[in-house]
Amino acid sequence: MAKKAKAVAVQKTKKDARAEAVDRLRSEWTETEKVILRRRSVRLYKKEQVPEFMVKRILEAGRFAPSAGNCQPWKFIVLRDPEIIDGLTKEVVDTVRKMHGMLDYRQPGRSWSRPLVKAFVRTRPNDLHPVPFMAIKMISEGRLGLWHGAPTVILIFKDVRGVSSPELDCGIAGQNMCLAAHSMGLGTCWVGFGKMAFEYTDKWKKRLGIEYPYTWANSLSIGWPKGEPDGMIERPTHPVDWYEDGKKTVFE
Repeated sequence: MAKKAKAVAVQKTKKDARAEAVDRLRSEWTETEKVILRRRSVRLYKKEQVPEFMVKRILEAGRFAPSAGNCQPWKFIVLRDPEIIDGLTKEVVDTVRKMHGMLDYRQPGRSWSRPLVKAFVRTRPNDLHPVPFMAIKMISEGRLGLWHGAPTVILIFKDVRGVSSPELDCGIAGQNMCLAAHSMGLGTCWVGFGKMAFEYTDKWKKRLGIEYPYTWANSLSIGWPKGEPDGMIERPTHPVDWYEDGKKTVFE
């Protein structure tokens, strides 16, 4: 009887502790939630390099990301050599400038190309969405930096043989790294335009040793942010369909 009473007491203590924890959650964000909600994309960095041990910890956060079948279909390349970062940036700027010249039918004397450009855009709706297309214009004019002067860049490549959706798995790994960096006081920014240096030429794939089965996924700029850009801001909400007890509720 004494053992049974003790077990009941232990169970009650655990239940009370869980209830207290739930009550706290009603009014307080967890530390993890604070990192997620306060994270902002940083596009202005100090020149000071990030300590090596911090970058290795960030990579570990990426390695521990969930992936289909735990296949970890990614390859990370860390760039901390200004010459390489500048060379990649120049390659992207040159490619983007050529692309913008071919696709901008609003230029004088280029109206004839509008139907052709519109047809091409439909073949690459994600890459040539109005948002990145505006960025293409800014990059080609030198008004938008590629990795924004960050001293450390992490390139993420996906293994095309990966189970299910290797690109999604790489995105999860990248977000793990992004949040880990912010928890350390660093700034980060997702940068997808680096693909221009790897999809239209083999020069940089050869220099960095990128071979099949790896192809471009995305990249992260990492560094000490100038100012204090982090903070919770209003963001657009999307309707959520919630099914429970045989009813559907839509939350905005």
